[in-house]
Amino acid sequence: MNLPADFITKYQRLLGDEAADFFASFDQPSTSGYRINPSHRNLPGDVTTAESVPYEPWGHFGSVKGRSLMHQSGAVYSQEPSAMFVGATAAPQPGDKVLDLCAAPGGKTTHLASYLQGQGLLVTNEINRKRVKVLAENVERFGIRSAVILNESPDRLSPIFPDFFDKVLVDAPCSGEGMFRKDPDAMQYWSLDYVQECADRQREIMTEAIKMVKPGGQLIYSTCTFAPEEDEQMMAWVLKTFPDFHLAPITKVGGVSDARPDWADGNPELANAARLFPQRMAGEGHFVAKLVRDEGPATSPRGAANLGQRLTSDQQGLWRDFAKQVLGQQPFSDLVTVKDQLFAVPAGLPDLKRLHVFRPGLHLGTFKKNRFEPAYALALASADWDVQRSLAITDDQWRAWVHGETFTLDEAPTKGWYRLTAADQPVGFGKVVGQTVKNFFPKGLRFMVYEDDE
Repeated sequence: MNLPADFITKYQRLLGDEAADFFASFDQPSTSGYRINPSHRNLPGDVTTAESVPYEPWGHFGSVKGRSLMHQSGAVYSQEPSAMFVGATAAPQPGDKVLDLCAAPGGKTTHLASYLQGQGLLVTNEINRKRVKVLAENVERFGIRSAVILNESPDRLSPIFPDFFDKVLVDAPCSGEGMFRKDPDAMQYWSLDYVQECADRQREIMTEAIKMVKPGGQLIYSTCTFAPEEDEQMMAWVLKTFPDFHLAPITKVGGVSDARPDWADGNPELANAARLFPQRMAGEGHFVAKLVRDEGPATSPRGAANLGQRLTSDQQGLWRDFAKQVLGQQPFSDLVTVKDQLFAVPAGLPDLKRLHVFRPGLHLGTFKKNRFEPAYALALASADWDVQRSLAITDDQWRAWVHGETFTLDEAPTKGWYRLTAADQPVGFGKVVGQTVKNFFPKGLRFMVYEDDE
């Protein structure tokens, strides 16, 4: 790999005798990985028995194709193995309030959701309008029930969520040095000046993120760069600027190593952070640190969530009838409408009326004249429910389904809505009329499945 000259000079100086192995790692192939979605049942053996990632309970080495049934149903999520170390370090508990501040495309958000197990609150934010759409698609595909998606800057979030979150994840925008092997295009915009620009932006982000950590809470900081300016030196700055924070030790296995105090101010506490070097482990370059805030008084956020309108009596009846007939239960309590769209809102939110809320919770469906149409997101979020009306379809029928086609059943079941499953995984809602299953797979997500996609 034709690495930038300044990059080579810098890391020859920093790594010394290990520099040769470091540079040689860039000529090795990248390592692929994926995580299993713990809310899904009855996964096939070839998915669950692949070699495990040593620090991640749901992680495996191997590749998953984006148009495969397992990926499209949310049963698995493709993620580079080193990136899994970030969520594994955060490891929120069910019931925690969690913020993923720089969340797109959603890999770490979906990972945090696995730990939350549908309990607590997950606020996932992305400042870029285009990227937040990708984040929403991945949140939906993974079947996350307790997430609110925001499209905001950190400085607008911190006044709304002061001292609020048990865990804040800052997967900071960075110079991307750790991704050179996986994404060589990242070298095109790299320079020593760009590294410093990233560090300046990271300090701005961290200044706001720290305000949202509750006393006794944690801030997990990560980058995919080797640059000390963005890693050890950033943590040294945090420790000096915010004395109520300290670096907690991180368990390091599978070739993960201590961070380098000698690359910053020499504070031995910096060694508690973790470095993931590609010459030492199977994965790309990452840096991860766990900052813990001291116990103390907290500021209470103001107001309660104001995310939509309450349901009319007619809407309540339509939803109640659908839930009883199809789901067999009423799985959500706090329901709101945004225009004609129905959402289930997580509990415990402050007033968000001043923020740009991209998605106020789990999308349940759409109210139309005298009827309710269930959402794709609701089907994927029902993976671990015993749904009252569920219809198993074949792999061939699934291929037709994701392409937007209807299909015919051998026998005519009771008319109405059914959650469709393929290979025991939820894939959407279909409406049965006679022997025909009408297609409600979202038009913007439809695709053709080829042999190479499976």
